[in-house]
Amino acid sequence: MSVYHARYAWLGDRVAEDVRIEVADGRFTAVTPGAPAVGERLPGLVLPGLANAHSHAFHRVLRGRTHTGTGSFWTWREQMYAVAAALDPDSYLALARAVYAEMALAGITCVGEFHYLHHAPGGVRYDDPNAMGAALLQAAGEAGIRITLLDTLYLTSRVDGAPLEGVQERFGDGDAERWAERVGALTATPHARIGAALHSVRAVPADQLAVLAGRAPLHVHLSEQRAENEQCQAVHGCTPTELLDRHGVLGPGTTAVHATHLTDGDIKLLGGSGAGVCLCPTTERDLADGIGPARRLADAGVPLSLGSDSNAVIDPFEEIRGLEMNERLASESRGHFPAAELVAVAARHAALGWDDAGTIGPGQRADLVAVSLDGVRTVGARPDQVIFAATAADVTHVISGGRRIVSEGRHTLVDVPRELAKVLS
Repeated sequence: MSVYHARYAWLGDRVAEDVRIEVADGRFTAVTPGAPAVGERLPGLVLPGLANAHSHAFHRVLRGRTHTGTGSFWTWREQMYAVAAALDPDSYLALARAVYAEMALAGITCVGEFHYLHHAPGGVRYDDPNAMGAALLQAAGEAGIRITLLDTLYLTSRVDGAPLEGVQERFGDGDAERWAERVGALTATPHARIGAALHSVRAVPADQLAVLAGRAPLHVHLSEQRAENEQCQAVHGCTPTELLDRHGVLGPGTTAVHATHLTDGDIKLLGGSGAGVCLCPTTERDLADGIGPARRLADAGVPLSLGSDSNAVIDPFEEIRGLEMNERLASESRGHFPAAELVAVAARHAALGWDDAGTIGPGQRADLVAVSLDGVRTVGARPDQVIFAATAADVTHVISGGRRIVSEGRHTLVDVPRELAKVLS
């Protein structure tokens, strides 16, 4: 058994003082506030492990290379495709390991990888049809974090059913049945779960959606761009949300990613179905997507989660603040998400199928993140408001499933700066 002492720890909806935390076999066995300072000291404010519910690991290559000039999501996408064209299982393993280790440094203990880069150039299958997915599973394990591989169905290039072309051919399996057969060969491990995703209504014809109904966890890019909504109306006479609802895709195990451009009816459908929404504020602002209706979604009963998406930024505190600050910009008023709600959103591992993680309490997976309270950004901040001041650079210690993976701001398993330099050079 390991025993830790936290001067401050986020327990449920509040910050408690002098918390004794006992861990055995990767889980919390006892959590006691107001306890004597016995055990290994965790400095600053201790948070539950944070969940990155939406990542495309290979997009990390684009950081600092695509931000100048003019354009839109669609012009950025061509640069992203150029990166996708160059990767193979070995290079993807090295890249993803470094990216996931960077996430660990930021306080992330579980990632949802929205994985659609399946095959070799031209759509040719590798000898192991899941070689690219296996690389991601291995990368997360070597970085010390858990992963939900959201293996993605991607069949067409437009809502009207236009075929895949160019690098997109690497994404496709031909039809939903062949996709399901390939995904069925993936095996979960103690650190990894296998989920599913449909890329978007652009990429999956309506007559193929039924194969996804009832799968969980199931993620989908939804209404990220106005053009997607317009195309869906033109082809199907409804919004993307309505199309998913018609085919039984919405449900408690479903998470819609972005959900930026929704109608009032869409919000009602999402809330009534039990589906969640993952917002990715740093990517949505970088790609000029727009500001989604986060508060209205939460008020409709939609569970929210957060993701780093393009990994142009890997900093869960930026995502946390973005959720609140975007609402302020859109409404011209302050105070939409209290700190306790923001922490719960950032630690929503249930969006990735890990219902036993995300809080510091007996029986939960032993994930802990220590955030400095005496750094230049955080000194003077109240512990219950430090999430509005901290950045990833203020994370000092991370424990994932009872295993220490970050100590004194350094990863214990991966030399992150060196590995990133190697894969990005």
